[in-house]
Amino acid sequence: MTARLEQLEPPDILSAEFARDPYAAYRLLRDEFPLVWHDAMQTYVISRYDDVQRAFKEPVFTSENYAWQLEPVHGRTILQMEGREHSMHRALVAPAFRGKALQEQFGPTIRRNSRELVDAFRADGQVDLVDAFATRFPINVIVDMLGLPRSDHARFHAWYTSIMGFLGNLAGDEAVAAEGLRTKDEFEQYMIPAIRERRANPGDDLLSTLCAAEIDGESMSDEEIKAFCSLLLTAGGETTDKAVTSLMANLVAHPAQLEAVRHDRSLIPAAFAETLRWSPPVHMIMRQPSEDVELSGGIVEAGRTVTCLMGAANRDDRRFDRPEVFDVLRADLDGSRAFSAAADHLAFCLGRHFCVGALLSLFEIEVGVNDLLDAMTDIRFADGAPPPEAGVFTRAPSSLHLQFTPAAEERP
Repeated sequence: MTARLEQLEPPDILSAEFARDPYAAYRLLRDEFPLVWHDAMQTYVISRYDDVQRAFKEPVFTSENYAWQLEPVHGRTILQMEGREHSMHRALVAPAFRGKALQEQFGPTIRRNSRELVDAFRADGQVDLVDAFATRFPINVIVDMLGLPRSDHARFHAWYTSIMGFLGNLAGDEAVAAEGLRTKDEFEQYMIPAIRERRANPGDDLLSTLCAAEIDGESMSDEEIKAFCSLLLTAGGETTDKAVTSLMANLVAHPAQLEAVRHDRSLIPAAFAETLRWSPPVHMIMRQPSEDVELSGGIVEAGRTVTCLMGAANRDDRRFDRPEVFDVLRADLDGSRAFSAAADHLAFCLGRHFCVGALLSLFEIEVGVNDLLDAMTDIRFADGAPPPEAGVFTRAPSSLHLQFTPAAEERP
């Protein structure tokens, strides 16, 4: 080891300094500490693109860590399943989230929710986009897709906030953990009767689709459907919530790219894909190898938890040209596969555990950003500068105060 490295310390991903600016820490980790043990979290931390890609794609890296990480608050979900069990459950839920079926069955629900939220502030000339739109849009959509009462939007938003607090509780705050477990009980008490009622009286909603799904005589139990709905609430809500916020903040911070997207809406998926690379909603996901594995920097022993820093890997200059630059026209990010298991970015994982709701998120982003750009012209930061990001496990601006000129309202 060189004298210079002997003087360096690996960044602590639980430190306040890291929370303020993880990107500087990511560079140091990638270059000098590609594999580091974090004692407080009892996990190895990896940060290079090739290593994180391997952790997502190679079968030796399992998701057994979710038994202690997710199961306490969600129940047992598809994320911690492997092999035939995982394939079967993915086949049961995936059809509802494919492009054509998604747009035809749930397109009107998604469009209605976006338009309602935008209409509430479009004449004001100013908005906190996080509070007024980003945190509410995906949760309202999920509630309506499930066919549950719209009067329960606020209740689901509170549950979503509590569960995300539990999942992001890397420091182990006991009050946050207890609140998450109370939410699990409340959610179960709400959902199990709703699932049983929908089995008896099916409709054309997502909950009915999940209840009726069957392959080779296998279907999901009430508990499994409840767990999937809990997972959908957070995984589907958090990614879209933070993606909308970050995408709009990124575009407003780059006016030429904002205007390019405004005038060519077919660029919205590219802007979304670049946002997923440059400022992903989820910055870290864990895996657990079933046998010893050699990665950059050393060996990870079987059964040890590995924290994969997607936020670092997505800015690895070993993989991307000018990785610190936000560019919706980036040549090394293939838009044709950006929302598939073969994506270049790592924000939705890769391989067998690629996010089943990626196309739902894309559709929501396309609808939402189109509506926002239709409603607002001359968009600028109210404080004159981009807001800081917040969060460690998931990350985006906690508020996004924008000023704008209301656009003339056009109804089809």
